[in-house]
Amino acid sequence: MIVSGRLQPTKLGVPQGSPVSPILSNILLDLLDKELEARGHKFIRYADDVAIFVKSKRAGERVLDSVSRYLETKLKVKVNQRKSKVSLVKESSVLGFKIHCKKLRTLDSKVKVFKQALKQITRRCPGISIRSRIYRLKQYIQGWMAHYGCGLKYNDAVAFDGWIRRRLRMCYWKQWRKPRRRIRELIKLGVHKREAINMGLSRKSYWRLSKTLATNAGLNNEHFDNMGLISMCTLWCNIHHPVTTR
Repeated sequence: MIVSGRLQPTKLGVPQGSPVSPILSNILLDLLDKELEARGHKFIRYADDVAIFVKSKRAGERVLDSVSRYLETKLKVKVNQRKSKVSLVKESSVLGFKIHCKKLRTLDSKVKVFKQALKQITRRCPGISIRSRIYRLKQYIQGWMAHYGCGLKYNDAVAFDGWIRRRLRMCYWKQWRKPRRRIRELIKLGVHKREAINMGLSRKSYWRLSKTLATNAGLNNEHFDNMGLISMCTLWCNIHHPVTTR
């Protein structure tokens, strides 16, 4: 338990994020699931987050009141009234998703936090190798896509892939630092000598140089694939169009 920003030992409760938490919630709220099924409601529940779908606002208010009463009287569970509400489907969200035009969409706030985390991993910080960055990117992206990928738009996945590669090119440019090394590394990657010299002597910002033709030709998609960089487009396709084999 965290008190005033410090971790304190406790003998009560379950640590947040513990795998035991959803198991205990399923044991406790199994009766709620059966009650909602008996009433004929359409609902989804993950741990203690429940969303119940009805046809009108009036029906929603009635169900909210009756379910809250059932939880507090029958199961002795306290309902958080501040978080409980009745609203239209398009104005609601659950577990980081919203329903838009009958399709599941990841909340913009979750995408924003995801991008900030990627930006932190790919910041221009010396002392961190490109391989270490790519390894951390792979771990984080796979975990995030496993949960939120089903609600991400394909165009967003494409944009993220391009943006991540550009951030990594910027990191390369920062690590190479001196013009002579930049020229030598670009030539090793197959860039024409004259173009490599022009790039190596350029005084433009790291971000500007990360999008030039020479940098993209040397540090191309194949290079990052060989380095083990995971593609969000590939993960998106695996989620939305899984390949099944016999």
